[in-house]
Amino acid sequence: MAEVKSVVVVDDIFSQRIREQYAGQSGRRLDVLIAGCGWPDPLNLERMDARVTGIDEDSPALRTSTSSRKDLDSWTLGDLRAVPVSPRSFDVVYVSFLLERIEHPELVLDRLLTGLRPGGLLLLRMRDRASAYGTCDRLIPPALREALWHRCAPVDAVGPLPPFYGEITSREGMHSFCLTRGLMVTDDASATSGPALSGPMGKLARLACSLVETFTRGRRSAAHDEIIMVIRKPHSHFARLL
Repeated sequence: MAEVKSVVVVDDIFSQRIREQYAGQSGRRLDVLIAGCGWPDPLNLERMDARVTGIDEDSPALRTSTSSRKDLDSWTLGDLRAVPVSPRSFDVVYVSFLLERIEHPELVLDRLLTGLRPGGLLLLRMRDRASAYGTCDRLIPPALREALWHRCAPVDAVGPLPPFYGEITSREGMHSFCLTRGLMVTDDASATSGPALSGPMGKLARLACSLVETFTRGRRSAAHDEIIMVIRKPHSHFARLL
């Protein structure tokens, strides 16, 4: 497992896999679905014929962020358990900081996988519930979290968003999910990108994470807060089950 500190390196992982996917399609348009489009995290699709569709939960903060994006050809906000996702319509599904902030993430991810063509890529960025940062994020009382957000987060950060952090939002949870669905994890890395760490009270946020790591005897690591994965849907006939 690689430890990633730079967003540039994270982008390189995704960009390389996307270029490989596009090159293997012999010039056919790349159809991309961004699930979590309210979080402004565009993919590098330069010099590619690509159509990008976005979906996310419907909330004022996410609607404002989504409507300001210039990289989406179309987008829909609503209940992600009901938002239409046409079967086998996308070559790449990018799930960007979504799973940790929704209820029933496994159900939503299964729906997204039905929209992925056999051989397609699932690109994943999520906050790790098993990290010190994720532990703080999910255990802070809602009223305190609301108050702290405006003091700790960068001015351009989207939020505060609900912190559900289901069991799937951990490295062990995601690998178990992939195993039961016959998915192959091709890249698995960690990064540090929590908004509070780069905000005006970043030193205090890092201190809080260090204390959680100490009190849990290292079980909740402060060394990272994000999981990055590239997951491939198989070409075999078993992919029809997904």
